[in-house]
Amino acid sequence: MSAGAPTETRPEAWQDSNEDTAAGTSWRRRWLLPLVLMAATLASTLYVGAEMALERAPASLAEVGAGASYALPLMAILLAHEFGHFLAGKYHHVDVSPPYFIPLPFPPLGTMGAIIRMHGRIRSRNALLDIGAAGPLAGMAVALPVLVYGLAHSEVLPLPTDGSSFLIEGRSLLYLALLHGMHHIPEGSDIFLGPTAWAGWVGLLVTMINLVPFGQLDGGHVAYALWGQRQDAVSRKLLLVLPMIAVAVAAFYGIPAYLAGVRGDALVTVLLAGVHWLTWAMVLGLMTLFAGSSHPPTEDATLSPRRRVVAIFTLALFALLFMPSWMRIT
Repeated sequence: MSAGAPTETRPEAWQDSNEDTAAGTSWRRRWLLPLVLMAATLASTLYVGAEMALERAPASLAEVGAGASYALPLMAILLAHEFGHFLAGKYHHVDVSPPYFIPLPFPPLGTMGAIIRMHGRIRSRNALLDIGAAGPLAGMAVALPVLVYGLAHSEVLPLPTDGSSFLIEGRSLLYLALLHGMHHIPEGSDIFLGPTAWAGWVGLLVTMINLVPFGQLDGGHVAYALWGQRQDAVSRKLLLVLPMIAVAVAAFYGIPAYLAGVRGDALVTVLLAGVHWLTWAMVLGLMTLFAGSSHPPTEDATLSPRRRVVAIFTLALFALLFMPSWMRIT
């Protein structure tokens, strides 16, 4: 434009309208896929919950609604977990994505949880601890009352004696304390979880998996905030320890079964009791190949005394939630 040319002026209302349109487009681009995946995960958990409640596949949309007693509390737990991370990230001015839920319309869960992406480095250990711990703690704040309510409405029944197989959920110290604190379970009987109790138990499982102190999992963030670069050595050792746990669990259940005369496919099923830890070790190994085994460093290496207590509590929570076998068929 030449020096003498008139400048173009635009009405202020027109500029505001353009800005609003751009903001709306950006919001849709950022949230459309997460909201679609969230709706799909609600649908998949409703379907699995209906199968659980009806003991068969639902034959109509009305029957799918029978899964609400599982799907709604589970989605509440997952949403609390993911938005715990999201809101903590926003508080610390970290560029975090909305949660991307992963639907899986097959039993026993109906979902593979959700992930959140963080762009850029978290600059302080205080922020790292807040973001890493907020998800598990918020999720547990919902999962525990859901589980307690569900256990109160679940029945203790005799185990099958006709040789049929059944699923036994993983049992952590916290879960066992709640279970035996609320129910007397005589010899030859067990708790049969209703849909809401199952949702609460899944909340414990998801929290435990995320609190493994590895890499950039929630537990890895918390451990790095507490220990700094020493956490990188812990991550590398865990890639060796997790398969060892899988072997130990297989031996714990498999050797007595073999001595009792169990053979063939039935013995293989028993030996698979610890396979989830082996699978998780493989997933973490793949994550290491793509993202490396070292946690991104923070610029500020200090952790406030109050947050140090939160970090220790959060890692202790992992110990209370640890399940040697996530679930097994017997």
